[in-house]
Amino acid sequence: MRLPVFSFPIRVYWEDTDAGGVVYHASYVRFLERARTEWLRAMGHGQQALREREDLVLVIRDMTIEFHKPARLDDELLVSVRLEERRRASLLLSQTITRGGESLVGASVRAASVHASSFRPRPLPQWLVTAAP
Repeated sequence: MRLPVFSFPIRVYWEDTDAGGVVYHASYVRFLERARTEWLRAMGHGQQALREREDLVLVIRDMTIEFHKPARLDDELLVSVRLEERRRASLLLSQTITRGGESLVGASVRAASVHASSFRPRPLPQWLVTAAP
């Protein structure tokens, strides 16, 4: 069974682009991060609260990005997050960035669960294992 997709809208601003008005490649990483943050927030858990209440941070262990087509200044983008795999202390997420249904960027992201206080690996909390949208 495939899990549902979480989507988050983003508009491209001047600061996201190069001199030609095309989104700079590093900006896509920020867009992907914002969507993952909002995915957690949609489950009722902001990142600061996770640090304080659960001594938890999710760190990016691995990321693969495929750039298909460029986004441009003032584009309205939709950034999606889909949980593909849960392990004891990590998540594999697939993400896409689309414009009007057209795929611009695809990413595979492995996020590891670590203690915020020590950055040592820790099991994922049960709510994240069972409640991810």
